[in-house]
Amino acid sequence: LNRDVVDIAYDSRKVVRDGMFVAIEGTVQDGHAYIGKAVEAGACVIVAEKAVEVENKEVTVVRVENGREALSLMSAAFFDYPARKMVTVGITGTKGKSTTEHMVREIIEKSGKTCGIIGTVGAFMNGRTVVTEHTTPESYELQKLFAMMVDEGCEYMVMEVSSQGIKMDRVAGIEFDFGVFTNISPDHIGPGEHENFEEYLACKSELFRRCKTGIINRDDEHYKDIVEGATCDIITFGTTQEVDLMAGNIRHVTNGGDLSMEFTASGLLDGEIIVGIPGRFNIMNALCAVCTGVTLGMPEEAILH
Repeated sequence: LNRDVVDIAYDSRKVVRDGMFVAIEGTVQDGHAYIGKAVEAGACVIVAEKAVEVENKEVTVVRVENGREALSLMSAAFFDYPARKMVTVGITGTKGKSTTEHMVREIIEKSGKTCGIIGTVGAFMNGRTVVTEHTTPESYELQKLFAMMVDEGCEYMVMEVSSQGIKMDRVAGIEFDFGVFTNISPDHIGPGEHENFEEYLACKSELFRRCKTGIINRDDEHYKDIVEGATCDIITFGTTQEVDLMAGNIRHVTNGGDLSMEFTASGLLDGEIIVGIPGRFNIMNALCAVCTGVTLGMPEEAILH
């Protein structure tokens, strides 16, 4: 067991000599079928969920219950726990994740801080763009991106945490400093995704057992389901309930021919907020971003800007 590996792979085509191969039983293919190819490519360690026989007795075989979880935990260790070296914000929800993520990044950067983001349209750090395959990348790629952000000098990291990312253990072992919930409605239900809405809801709520502070939309009809079992401190935003940050006096306005929204914020921040994109849902996205910015300790002028 006491041996060094130079890299980790869960795709046998990416195995390097003296590397580790993690065999995962997926929804389409079973990685255990490729253990032979991984050994031929030079893997010195095989991590498997099933009992396997490897002819080369120089190869170490480690049996685990959950290959995806093992991959996530080992990837974090391999890259020296980069998420712990930044302030981390994970955003979950059916809609609004990308918009809110970019608003939060703007607030952080207007405050003079460096921020990396990971989401539906890729990863961005210090002017650099990395194409990603999933909203929440596989754990190895995710930890590698975290390490790149640390190397680029990022002090903050904001990412979209999909329900699939939680279900498939892509974020296993990460304790986010802040977890953010935008909203939830039926989505991603079907073969290869979630069995039903209850499972989808349960995966979303799991983020609030994996963060220190939760920033949550109190207006959402499933609010109580989201916070049930939460282990974090909870801060709320909304328009209709008693919350920590409230939006009132919501109105459509025209600024120089452009349709915008305005609202009056009260609670954690008091002031007039102008949102340069129309739609009531963008009021909620902006309110979420404002609440997150205040909770992160960003200056009011940066948030209002």
